[in-house]
Amino acid sequence: MSEHNHDCGCGCGCGDDHEYEHDSITLSLDDGTELNCTVLDIFSVDNKDYIALQPEEGEEEEDNVFLYRYIQEDDGEPQLLNIDDDDEFEAVADAFEELLDSQDYDDMFDEDDEEAEEDEE
Repeated sequence: MSEHNHDCGCGCGCGDDHEYEHDSITLSLDDGTELNCTVLDIFSVDNKDYIALQPEEGEEEEDNVFLYRYIQEDDGEPQLLNIDDDDEFEAVADAFEELLDSQDYDDMFDEDDEEAEEDEE
């Protein structure tokens, strides 16, 4: 279903320690086309792992976010599965939205701290 660029640190077993936002995955779509996506995050809901992907800039779908079930295979390769259950998808989408909200809040909080430090100088 997908190819994963190693040397990324996403928990795929490759051993590097980078941020998720620098990882990329190439999705093979049902129509045979490929879509390069950036890994936004890997997160858990109800003890299952999920991945949020956004098509890279210049891709036709770049404004969308794709959510998949994420399974780490024994050989270190990730497996992405469609989320077919509507209730499961809604729970995953809600969790991802909360994650985004908390990150936006944290980023805003960090910016306020930086501005306060600059004012003190």
